[in-house]
Amino acid sequence: MAADQAPPNSGTESAVVGRLSTLDRFLPVWIGLAMGLGLLLSQTIPSLQATLDAVSMDGTSLPIAVGLLAMMYPVLARVKYEEMGHLTGDRRMLWLSLVLNWIVGPALMFTLAWIFLADEPAFRTGLIVIGLARCIAMVLIWNDLACGSREAGALLVAINSVFQILGYALLGTFYLAILPGWLGLDTQDVAFSTLAITKAVVIFLGIPLVAGYLTRRIGVARRGSDWYDNVFAPKIAPIALWGLLFTIVVLFSLQGSALLNNPVIVLQIAVPLLCYFFIMWFVSMLLAKALGLSYERSATVAFTAAGNNFELAIAVSIGVWGVTSGQALTGAVGPLIEVPVLVALVYVSLRLRRRWWPSVSGAKV
Repeated sequence: MAADQAPPNSGTESAVVGRLSTLDRFLPVWIGLAMGLGLLLSQTIPSLQATLDAVSMDGTSLPIAVGLLAMMYPVLARVKYEEMGHLTGDRRMLWLSLVLNWIVGPALMFTLAWIFLADEPAFRTGLIVIGLARCIAMVLIWNDLACGSREAGALLVAINSVFQILGYALLGTFYLAILPGWLGLDTQDVAFSTLAITKAVVIFLGIPLVAGYLTRRIGVARRGSDWYDNVFAPKIAPIALWGLLFTIVVLFSLQGSALLNNPVIVLQIAVPLLCYFFIMWFVSMLLAKALGLSYERSATVAFTAAGNNFELAIAVSIGVWGVTSGQALTGAVGPLIEVPVLVALVYVSLRLRRRWWPSVSGAKV
């Protein structure tokens, strides 16, 4: 798909889901099945946690660490780092994205977490951790389906990756300890280490980011971009989903008893997430249009602002609070809510294109 225009003669909005791979199209189903399998294992293999703990390093189970790294690497290996330079001149897009991702998004999730989960400290903290993890994964799929700019998406993904490595731990400290203290909110239930958050981000984002960058540089240099983008990248893409599903199975197998005793937990987590996705997307789209951005870049800004990096949130929660924590469970539930919501917003985006950007409405998706 061209970066700045919709593909001609590609059907109607009904073709959007059809352009997803089978794995991506049924992602909510796979996540639901992974949750179900995890719950089943929790009742049939009570010794699973002891088994996982037996193969661990610095408090993190090695099998879980492998699953977390597998989630991140394929996405970062697909980013076209070499094509992002010319987009840095669009300061309106860059500043809007930075403000939405690193000021508005975390602040909104913080607010929703305290409104809906004030009496559930672990889940509340889990939501705040999600709000700080800006999207670098599935957003490229939603952006592509909505006919957004691929190059702009790659640039914003790369910026979010760097910002998360540099600032995630500091923002975590601010939103989990400093800001609640300023507002007179209870912070006694927040037990975390800034160093632990930093270590989790460096390991589970920094390592796959460097590996993905080097993979692309070496692959393109040796075989060319056409082979890399159309042969190699599609082959490694499913690894991310398998890593996510494996991690969800493990999380729910270890959280099974708590979930079965209180199934309302999932609904409690879902409500603020739904509010977050819709508010962030519509506010972002409206602001981008008001600033005069093209449809392609407006859609890219909206989806990168509305989506979250649940893989990183899960990794940080496991690394800081443990695999059986409520924070980790919150991160695992997140993708089940995000996927169908953002698919729906792809349809909304394509309809708004015809209404708000009539000059590009002749090309349909």
